[in-house]
Amino acid sequence: MLGLLVLLLTPIYLVMQVYFPPKTRDYNQTAEYVGKEICKSCHEIEYNDWVGSDHDLAMDFANDTSVLGDFNNAVLIRNGQSHRCYKKENKFFVFTDGEDGEMRDYEVKYVFGHFPLQNYLVEFPGGRLQTLALTWNSKDNNWFYMADSVYQNMAVNHQNWLHWTNQSQNWNSMCADCHSTNLKKGFDLSTDSYQTTWSEINVSCEACHGPSSRHIAWAELADYARQDFVNYGLPIKTSGINTEEYVNNCARCHSRRTSFSDFDPHSISIYNHIYPELPTEPNWYIDGQIKEEDYVFASFTQSKMYIRDVKCNDCHNVHSGKLVLEGNKLCAQCHKETDYDTPKHTFHKSIGENGYSVISQAGIIFEVGSGTDCINCHMHGQNFMGVDYRRDHSFRIPRPDLSAKYGTPNACNQCHTDKSNAWSQTYIEQWFGVSRPTHFSTAFYQAQTSQPDADALLLQIINDDLYPVSIRSIAISYLNENNAESNKAILNGLYKLEPVMRVAAIRRFAIQNQTDLEGILEMLSDEIKAVRFEALQKVISFDNALFSVKYKTAFASVSSEYFQSLLFNADFPIGKYNLANYYYSQGAYDKAEKMYLSSIDQDAELQPVEINLAHLYSVMGQPSKAEKVLESYVSKYPEDGVGLYMYGLILSENRKYQQSLKALIRASQLSQENERIYYNIAMLYDFFGEKELAERYLKKRIEKAPDMPEAYNSLLEFYTNNNKPQAANALTDEMRKKFPQN
Repeated sequence: MLGLLVLLLTPIYLVMQVYFPPKTRDYNQTAEYVGKEICKSCHEIEYNDWVGSDHDLAMDFANDTSVLGDFNNAVLIRNGQSHRCYKKENKFFVFTDGEDGEMRDYEVKYVFGHFPLQNYLVEFPGGRLQTLALTWNSKDNNWFYMADSVYQNMAVNHQNWLHWTNQSQNWNSMCADCHSTNLKKGFDLSTDSYQTTWSEINVSCEACHGPSSRHIAWAELADYARQDFVNYGLPIKTSGINTEEYVNNCARCHSRRTSFSDFDPHSISIYNHIYPELPTEPNWYIDGQIKEEDYVFASFTQSKMYIRDVKCNDCHNVHSGKLVLEGNKLCAQCHKETDYDTPKHTFHKSIGENGYSVISQAGIIFEVGSGTDCINCHMHGQNFMGVDYRRDHSFRIPRPDLSAKYGTPNACNQCHTDKSNAWSQTYIEQWFGVSRPTHFSTAFYQAQTSQPDADALLLQIINDDLYPVSIRSIAISYLNENNAESNKAILNGLYKLEPVMRVAAIRRFAIQNQTDLEGILEMLSDEIKAVRFEALQKVISFDNALFSVKYKTAFASVSSEYFQSLLFNADFPIGKYNLANYYYSQGAYDKAEKMYLSSIDQDAELQPVEINLAHLYSVMGQPSKAEKVLESYVSKYPEDGVGLYMYGLILSENRKYQQSLKALIRASQLSQENERIYYNIAMLYDFFGEKELAERYLKKRIEKAPDMPEAYNSLLEFYTNNNKPQAANALTDEMRKKFPQN
């Protein structure tokens, strides 16, 4: 009976399959964003942790629930202007200084963040959202004007690019990428406008896990049918990965960085999307401590914690953002309490003991007993955005001895503001002994001050895997390429596994011959975009005729993707500046001029732009325009030696020789490291017939560059041109001894 039933049903089944096939999912389709509500059904615990988190409240529409600020006709007086926050017809408005400096009304459309402060966004033409300077302090429940807190003593007004109506406070380019899910900036340079989109207004599940449609497909299958899915169908892997991979997942938002494009969740490396800045001055102190906003990544990746495989989620619940344990219990996960959470280590009073509170540099009151909290000595912080106290995640030992040498902060004096570094150092030595471990800042300082032992110290850091990759990369950037051993280390850096070290090596590498050039051209085929871009910038000014045929295809390909990256960032003044430089390298001078002028129009204080524009005019055969630009520049920056040097050169080009000499002499006083200035001054004195002064400045050039044959050549040429054979012969003998291979 069963056999007969199968025989009867089989033809019917086959007909149904042909003419009425079941609806099935395309499991090979590109993953799409599906939204947090679909995730909730299976991941309720994680979802509930996320609700109310900083990620959940990263951005929202302005409504009675989301708005925390006082809009009940609250008034803030600033610089004689009365700013007002109020409601009308159930909408939120502010009366504040606008793009022309005049007071006017603006409607608040979105809220941004929630604690310890909340920003408010206003719609502007061209798809722009601008972040109001009027900011709500949700910690102390009051209004403050952000620019006065962040840009102190800068008198920010509507003419400055830092004003809330200008590019510095533009949401589309400055904030959006990290406060919404699946953000597409959508900037169009031709119309100078945005069409910015998102799939969810806040930082939701798929912001970290990637588009999840294939994960949903995976979940609907039986276990035996899931073998074709990698990582459960999710494009971003967040478990079963090493420390570097885990922390890099967070880096695209929690780092100070350069972005190349909108985020691609399918990319194999963050360095195809961003390049995180290394912890160097001026945004960090010489010892790597935070100075400006660094968003944690550069601090944490230079820490011993990171090197020893501590991940973000060892301390933070990644869904709620909260700490997994409170107080010193958090540190005791790894550090033995009986050794570290004890007066024998902290040397500070416990809660209940007699003592006095202190007010830190950031204005934080530390009560008696807080000195025993690990984070207050090893993760001291400072205020950003006015009231947001953020801790340094480099987990460092307080070093008042380095503070005395290099002017860096230390936790002791950041709390005990009335005491000296020497006072703190006395106690450190009393408690922990006199000796201190060698710190990389010593090598960096010696390199900055051209000390003879600098390269030896830098090489020790570069060759020691116990140093963080970021610090080893910085060490590469300080090396003297004229030193044979250092040059070898730079060359070796091109082949390091870590992209950040390859980038640093390319930047420091000096192309001196065809072999060097082809070594960099090889890097155009690197798998990492950040490395390819750095290699391109190194070779872009070279004549393409010097390139072997095998490199020309890679050069064209990388040039194309680099150009797209420049367009992506062209809403910024620095982006327009970089695009102008690219046009200049391609000989598109008219386009370069347009971008330089647009950059200046957007930010008149971006110093390098006017220098490059003047150089462009000189190349275009318009020296009078170049002179006018530089004249304006040196009037604004009279202490800028580079600007004065270029001004002196263009004055010579315009045959204003006396003015040129005056500018060049001043430039030599401000930029003493530029040996070329002495040559230019000498040539002017020679032109004026003042031979002794000409000779004196040519000798000064040799003093500044004793290892450079060109410096000797210019003096030798002077002697031969002025009929001084005895001096010429003596110099020639000296040169033979100093440069026997030349």
